[in-house]
Amino acid sequence: MRSSNPVFSRRGFSRDNGYAGFNAQQPQAGGPAVGTQDNPYAQGNPYAGGNPYAQAPANAYAQNPYAAQQGVQYGAPPQAPVTTGRMTMDDVIMRSAMTLGTVAVFAVLAWAVLPVSSTSYGLAIGSALVAFVLAIIQSFKRKASPALILSYAAFEGVFLGVFSEMFNTRWDGAPFQAVLGTMAVSGATLLIYKAGWIRVTARYARIGMAIAIAFILVMAVNLLLVAFGVAEDGGLRSMGPLGAIVGIIAIVLGAFFLTLDFKQIEDGIAYGAPREESWLAAFGLTMTLVWIYVEMLRLVAIFSGDD
Repeated sequence: MRSSNPVFSRRGFSRDNGYAGFNAQQPQAGGPAVGTQDNPYAQGNPYAGGNPYAQAPANAYAQNPYAAQQGVQYGAPPQAPVTTGRMTMDDVIMRSAMTLGTVAVFAVLAWAVLPVSSTSYGLAIGSALVAFVLAIIQSFKRKASPALILSYAAFEGVFLGVFSEMFNTRWDGAPFQAVLGTMAVSGATLLIYKAGWIRVTARYARIGMAIAIAFILVMAVNLLLVAFGVAEDGGLRSMGPLGAIVGIIAIVLGAFFLTLDFKQIEDGIAYGAPREESWLAAFGLTMTLVWIYVEMLRLVAIFSGDD
């Protein structure tokens, strides 16, 4: 079972939904034609085996819901399915708005209600741990759970609210700048992806995930060294030039995760994934945007210095 969590391996949409035989070719904005040898789902895909929704039948078109439509020729690109209950871009936008909205509401409440103190710090850490556990549970579930995803968003919001307030106390305006930076990175990544400058292939995903895993392991070791007093001033995560370099690398990795999210959404819509899978898309996008925001907030603080 795979995950949309940036910290874990990526998860494709569920494969037990009965929509089999989606092997007709269709070019994707961010990747090669589905069904070709370069298709990230066709071979070596790090987050799904074979067809992301079903095991391919002996006849690649025998159960294809598009091939049976009148006027569709053999090998033609799939057309929009006539049946209902399939994921659409509107579904993804609505669920993402609900999830990100929950994060924002609880972040604002935490900022307004909880003053900067040791108690609020403890509550923020506790909320982050709960959000982490909920994310793990959802990552290993076969089906999307809206309750789990929204609960994750709520606890993540509490953590971000206290975290942002702490930074704003020392670096006035840093959270607002971090939000603008997150929007800029996300918008630029989407434009580059839609322009076709980035092609999400199996090789691209493997290399990117290998770098991401190495980065996370190094950060985990650094955290242990800091905890035991071996590394001073945060080690690699210091508030100096080295910390800035590490922060930039983390933001670049966040942009990489966004391209995987975009590819998942694009393929899910093209192949008629069930509507509930839009919750998984929202879950992945939320986690990635939180990743980018936290790193952007640290980077803004570093560049702001002690002012």
